[in-house]
Amino acid sequence: MWKHISEAFSGNPAQLKVARVLYKYGLRVEENGDVVCDGIRVPAVQIAKEAGVDRRAVNSTSETILKNEDLKELFANLRPIPYLKAVAQHLNLGVIEILPPDAARKGIISEVTQVISKHDLSIRQSVAEDPFFTAQPKLTIIIDEPVSGKVIEELRELESVDSVIVY
Repeated sequence: MWKHISEAFSGNPAQLKVARVLYKYGLRVEENGDVVCDGIRVPAVQIAKEAGVDRRAVNSTSETILKNEDLKELFANLRPIPYLKAVAQHLNLGVIEILPPDAARKGIISEVTQVISKHDLSIRQSVAEDPFFTAQPKLTIIIDEPVSGKVIEELRELESVDSVIVY
């Protein structure tokens, strides 16, 4: 998918930077060209600052997106999610981060969740970073209680896991 997005913005690195920011934060582009976060308009100047570009690049990125049906479909349907990682400890939840040797490998989530469910733990949230978008992608699992040593040991034994970080 990201290859297709990169091709659509080839020759325009500033717009590609803006597209990355929109994608990363789940910001969508509306029919009128506004960028919104679940209905809350996000000023172009704020997006430009995050992307390290001029605000005009944000407007031209929206125009490019709206002219391309594939991009329009994608960027019109992005949504942000409430990410529990930073508040998990306050909620007495466990956090497990999995760093895989190859994040594009199939079956990582399946293998990790099998270990977790074997220990009768409930997954509250799972966030897998896109290996084509993030330099060192990881899988973050929020579970219903702090993590035991036995779970960590079993996760470390998986071929799909390079390292396990627990919070």
